Amino acid sequence: MKLLTILLISISMMSCAQTDTHNSDHDSNSSEMNQDLDSLQTAYFASGCFWCVEAVFESVKGVQEAESGYSGGASKNPTYEEICTGRSGHAESVKVYYDSSIVSYETLVDVFFNSHDPSTLNRQGPDSGTQYRSAIFYETDEERKIAKAAIKKLRSNGTRVTTEVTPLDVFWIAEDYHQDYERNHPNQSYVRAVSIPRLNAFKAKMPEVLK
Repeated sequence: MKLLTILLISISMMSCAQTDTHNSDHDSNSSEMNQDLDSLQTAYFASGCFWCVEAVFESVKGVQEAESGYSGGASKNPTYEEICTGRSGHAESVKVYYDSSIVSYETLVDVFFNSHDPSTLNRQGPDSGTQYRSAIFYETDEERKIAKAAIKKLRSNGTRVTTEVTPLDVFWIAEDYHQDYERNHPNQSYVRAVSIPRLNAFKAKMPEVLK
């Protein structure tokens, strides 16, 4: 029992925000990342630490890229340090670039709900705070309708859903060292304890959508 308690405490302390990321040697090139993306559709989601969310969507057929960033707050050009306080109003979010001839927005919404727990308010796994809330940021009325319909279906099946559905205002791209974090840091402690198990759980739920 003592060992289990220590393990649980260790995992709870191993949050996305508390991880030392500033020593990262990953230096992505933004222009290179965005080339050939202009012809694709975009979708915006938040469901906990964006390292995890980015990895989930990048495993889906038809998704060419997912970028980590911040949405839903009032301040301009927020930094990771500001987001981690939970007072900026932003959520850790991802911008998904996808080919609608391969994967539909409806499927991306299904991916979203099957890759996190929408019943926990302002929490995913060991991460808590409004910056880790469940949210869909829509760009069109059709996207809003699809998101609302998915939530209605979940609630009709008895699932508690705290997900907010709100129009996208601004998506601020996160610092370079956050991009493709799980892929570039597979042995980092949080990635091993939280991100990879979360990705594998999603893959087991929706194998038909995987690349």
